[in-house]
Amino acid sequence: MNFYVVLGIRREASAEDVRRAYRRLARKYHPDINPGDRAAADAYRQITEAYETLVDPQRRRDYDAHQEPAPPAAAVEPNYRFAGFDFSMHVEGPKATSFGELFAASPGLHPERGADLHATVDLTLEEAARGVERRVTLTRLERCGPCAGRGVIRSPEVPCRFCEGTGEVRTARGHMVFRRVCSACAGQGVTRHRPCAACGGEGVGVRADAVTVSVPPGLDDGALLTVPGEGHAGRRGGPPGDLRLAVRLLPHPVFARDGHDLLITVPIAVHEAGLGARIEVPGLDGPVRLRVPPGTQSGQSFRLRERGLPSARGGGRGDQVVTVRIVMPNVLDERSKALLEEFGRLHPEDVRKPREA
Repeated sequence: MNFYVVLGIRREASAEDVRRAYRRLARKYHPDINPGDRAAADAYRQITEAYETLVDPQRRRDYDAHQEPAPPAAAVEPNYRFAGFDFSMHVEGPKATSFGELFAASPGLHPERGADLHATVDLTLEEAARGVERRVTLTRLERCGPCAGRGVIRSPEVPCRFCEGTGEVRTARGHMVFRRVCSACAGQGVTRHRPCAACGGEGVGVRADAVTVSVPPGLDDGALLTVPGEGHAGRRGGPPGDLRLAVRLLPHPVFARDGHDLLITVPIAVHEAGLGARIEVPGLDGPVRLRVPPGTQSGQSFRLRERGLPSARGGGRGDQVVTVRIVMPNVLDERSKALLEEFGRLHPEDVRKPREA
């Protein structure tokens, strides 16, 4: 399909000429104006595809680099013409051409965007906190090398197989004969390309590959990371899809999570709880010193500011919440028993009685 012929413009047409041609044809063939008309829908699709390619400077340069010089612009729109009656071509029954088929576009090979590829990446809590580069092995459709993903390769000039070299396609409805410009060869009657044997004309082939993905810090479990252009290759030269990675955080042996806060429980001795102490607790960035004040109760929590997980959206880090659990010693010797009894006599209050506020 020649985009210049579809829009009825010359190869040297300006971007404004492309827009004018598109607006005029879109008003005529838009599906809302022609409900249920398959021919109009096909024409509108071709017109839109041609406009989106030629109005974008980079896509137009890429298109021109892989196209033969366009023939002189003749028809501004798909050229369907009534060619009179031919009583030798009378066709009836199931083989008769319907009016919808008369105006359907000739089969063509259009670029298609590649499908998105989905995968899962497992991260430890430390990797999620700091970010990491990860090699992800994928099995995906890749561009075909021999045809550079276009699905066709250049060949000697041969008659177009759709119109048999005439440049026009003739169809009949009863004795009525219709003619239209062959869209497969843009009315030239010859083609200079043939389907690529390596990919069967699809422009892609299956291949295992590995890509390096940069995972930013602060992603939550279940977060979706999109890597543009790393999905399946597009068929017949179309753009590739995206790679969509679902993040899965692995369980941690020490920490639990509450949003961006890290939770940890640490044991302390009786004398540390009663007299106070400075203890060392694990942290994501290494050991952290925590001051336990005198009279600390079992189950009491302390908050270490900005020692938790970072936010993927910025705004600092969460906190590390440390809960202490008092561990009683094994009292086996008489000296320890005597000291505990003395402690009980000095503090005779009933610990099971609710304290007054």
